[in-house]
Amino acid sequence: MSVALAPPPASWASAAGESVRVLASRTWTLSLVELQKIRSDHTELITRMVQPVLWLLVFGQIFSRIRAIPTGNLPYLAYLTPGILAQSALFVSIFYGIQIIWDRDAGILTKVMVTPTPRTAIVLAKAFAAGVRGLAPVVVLIPVALLLGVTIMVNPLQILGAAAALLLSAGFFACLSMAIAGVAQTRDRLMGIGQLMTMPLFFASNALYPIDIMPGWLQVLSQINPLTYLVNALRGLLVGAQANLWTDFGVLVGVFVIGVAAAAPLLGKLVR
Repeated sequence: MSVALAPPPASWASAAGESVRVLASRTWTLSLVELQKIRSDHTELITRMVQPVLWLLVFGQIFSRIRAIPTGNLPYLAYLTPGILAQSALFVSIFYGIQIIWDRDAGILTKVMVTPTPRTAIVLAKAFAAGVRGLAPVVVLIPVALLLGVTIMVNPLQILGAAAALLLSAGFFACLSMAIAGVAQTRDRLMGIGQLMTMPLFFASNALYPIDIMPGWLQVLSQINPLTYLVNALRGLLVGAQANLWTDFGVLVGVFVIGVAAAAPLLGKLVR
């Protein structure tokens, strides 16, 4: 009786390396396709920029005048600006699963999934595109904040760190949306679930007010809300507020990995 021998460790390493190479290559290719979609639709990017500016000009101006929210030595507009950037990343990404459903309905998703392309590559490419869209409001919001007197850190490393935090968080919320799409199956259901989640995620964070003034039960929710850690990171990097960046980025990287791992297996449900 012949016994099959396990391949030597070198073969395992070679196979793992090849899998990583294929994943990186397919992710890059699909990301370029997603970027091309963004380039062909400037209207969406422009409309995404308007809402956060309105928040800063209307909500921020009013609450900075009445001084209703305690923010310590940080002016309220400076406190609010990172929160609005985080809000934009959330609002852009939480409905990103609709694009997956559109791709399914158009037959695009099925064609991609019958190729050797790993499902993880599809999710990573979509998450990257969501991150790019989440960065778009920065182009307008930061200059507006500067005109309103907000002091923004101009250190290139800090700006790159803030961009990385936005990419990770937008990518996570996009993965969460794609995972929900795999379960919901239809655009209407996904819209309903997304709307149900958006406001609790936003208001149960420190985007608009400090955690200390929240009721006890809401403070607990805020501590497990990924949006809170994004806001903390942005405040520390952009306006010089106190922040534990190691913890903030650790949470953002962790939830992003979990989001990718959850969304990839659920894509198959959309094409069955």
